[in-house]
Amino acid sequence: MKIYILIGTRPNFIKVTQFKKCANELDPNIKITIIHTGQHYDEKMADVFFRQFNLLPDHYLNISPASANKQIAEIMIKLEDLVNEIGKPDLLLVPGDVNSTLAGALFANKSGIKLGHIEAGLRSFDKTMPEEHNRIVTDDLTDLFFLTEPSGIKHLKEEKRDESQIHFVGNTMIDTMVAYEKEIEASTIVQDLGINDDKFVLMTMHRPATVDNKMEFEKLIELIDHVSVNYKVVFAIHPRTIKNAKEFGLYDKITNNKNLICTEPLDYFSFQKLVKNCSFILTDSGGIQEESTFRQKPCLTLRPNTERPVTVTEGSNTLLSFDIEIVKSYIKTIENGTYKKGKIPELWDGKATERILKVIAKIK
Repeated sequence: MKIYILIGTRPNFIKVTQFKKCANELDPNIKITIIHTGQHYDEKMADVFFRQFNLLPDHYLNISPASANKQIAEIMIKLEDLVNEIGKPDLLLVPGDVNSTLAGALFANKSGIKLGHIEAGLRSFDKTMPEEHNRIVTDDLTDLFFLTEPSGIKHLKEEKRDESQIHFVGNTMIDTMVAYEKEIEASTIVQDLGINDDKFVLMTMHRPATVDNKMEFEKLIELIDHVSVNYKVVFAIHPRTIKNAKEFGLYDKITNNKNLICTEPLDYFSFQKLVKNCSFILTDSGGIQEESTFRQKPCLTLRPNTERPVTVTEGSNTLLSFDIEIVKSYIKTIENGTYKKGKIPELWDGKATERILKVIAKIK
């Protein structure tokens, strides 16, 4: 049985690290081929992850940096050329909700290839997010739905999907955290940043609503100034965030804060070591909500919605509007020990990849 997995971004890489290993252990007749579109294409955004995971893609599409429309079109064209060369798979797996995900789904549909969606059924119900449209269209074209959390079951049933194709398997991102726990623990990033004896807060902020507007960016600076009075703040800063800070004339306010440590995009083991050891997390991201929930670390997510509600209802994540006083009040609950503990959600146990392959093996 031939299974192709199409990946394009760092979050996607993290979700597929165990497929070849699990397939070899489960059934040697299942052949996994990993295809990298190149959506995240540079050394820091891609190559370092592949080296750490010892996960070299079998094929590279090498798409060009471009608009979403051009990237999706180029992925479909190059994927068609590749499949014509190496043959059709029995199943194409696409993880997540990025442009590569949507392109793979469209290609599979037009090529008569069965499609499996990893992280199916997630919904933010925020149509201003490009990812939301990618999720919905991908699920419209999916044959096998692989779900990370119960909310996905509810959404897909409401959308009248074939319930026999819905499979609650757990979270493959957690599989990677479990598999590489020793490597994460061995990372020296805490010492390298000089924060081994200090309390520190981990921050990631990159969404347009947070950093593309000067007034919102000024609020972010105010929040950093408040938190950095009592903590070192490690800001894994996105290139676009730096660019906007300079354009808004706010870059000096970042660089002049002696308790703010800005890093470039970090390798996987280093970032996970920071998640594991920080006092709490401030973010507007998606995946870190899951990682912090698995670690049972307080995470304050400055977004009006989330496509991962189990991190809020069961986990250690809280959604907050970006109101400085509200954020301050939640930080106080973390400091005085009254913030919720949270629990690790069902099936987030490191075996989701195995469950996916067992479902596929039964239908081959």
